[in-house]
Order: sequence, then structure tokens, then C-alpha cells
Amino acid sequence: MEITKSNNLQKTFKYFLIIFFGTILLTISAKIKIPFYPVPMTMQTFLVIFLGMALGYKIALATVGLYLLEGILGFPVFSNSPERGVGMVYFTGPTMGYLIGFLVATFLAGLFTFKENLFLNFCKIILSVSSIYILGVLWLGMLIGWDKPILKLGVYPFLLAELFKMGIITLLAKKIIKIRKFI
Repeated sequence: MEITKSNNLQKTFKYFLIIFFGTILLTISAKIKIPFYPVPMTMQTFLVIFLGMALGYKIALATVGLYLLEGILGFPVFSNSPERGVGMVYFTGPTMGYLIGFLVATFLAGLFTFKENLFLNFCKIILSVSSIYILGVLWLGMLIGWDKPILKLGVYPFLLAELFKMGIITLLAKKIIKIRKFI
């Protein structure tokens, strides 16, 4: 009985450490901007998909959920915070749909199985990342109005960078999945 309790406690502590470390990685990935055309790229979407694939959907959802909660509570974890605000002010701004899309994307990436077929893996990753942009565009349209060029503002500038990141993660998919065995 004691051994079981000890093992469960160790496992729970390990999950908390993984989740906390994941939020730190998400924060770092949000803050580092890589020069790319036509707009600078962050590695957030890459990491959201990576977390889902590597940790499975449960731990990945907890990680992304905690990251969003940290931002809502006012910690400067988001890409342009504290420069453009913190807390609920930033969260409910133009990027809220994309941030909520992180939850859906990491869930899908954690739920999908990634096998040998690179094309199918790429399609699953596209579907996961697309959820970020679908929710982002829906929120952006509601916020600034549907008469604005929403796709031009919220999708097109990022397509090239996203394709680049999705290509990299597709090539690494088989290796990333192996991380789950250690969790």
C-alpha cells in the first residue's frame, strides 16, 4: 500500500514538473522572434504541436491550460506582453482566438497517432495547426468586424512560417512520439 502511494505521489510530482517546465518553454517560445518573411515568427505553434505529440493530449492540455492561466493572471508570458498589456486585457485582445486555438491544436496533436507515412503525418499536423487559425480568425472577425481583411491580417502573413514549422515537426514526428515512453 505504501509503495503504491509513493509511486502515485512520484508520478504526480513528475507530471507537475513536466507541466511547469512546458509553460516555461511556451513562454520562451513566445518571446523569441525569428526574422522571417513577411513577419517575424515565434515558435509557439511549433511547441504547442510538439507538446501534444510528445506528452499526449492530457498532459499537453494541462500545460497549455496553465500557460493561458498564467497569462490571464497577469504573468507576462504571451508574445507581446507586457508591451501590449497583461492579464485579461491582453488575453481578450486580438490574439485570444489563437490562444484558445492552442488548446484545440495540442489536443488534436496529442490524440492523433503518427506512423511511418509522412504525408498523413503532415495532414494531421496541418489539421492541428489549422484549428489555431480557424479560432483566431473567428475571434478576430468578431472583434474588429467582418468587413475588414481578416485573412490578410490574421493568416496570410504567417502561412510561410507555419509551413516551414509544420515541415520540420513532420520530419521529427517519429522521434517526438518516443518521448511519451518516458512520461
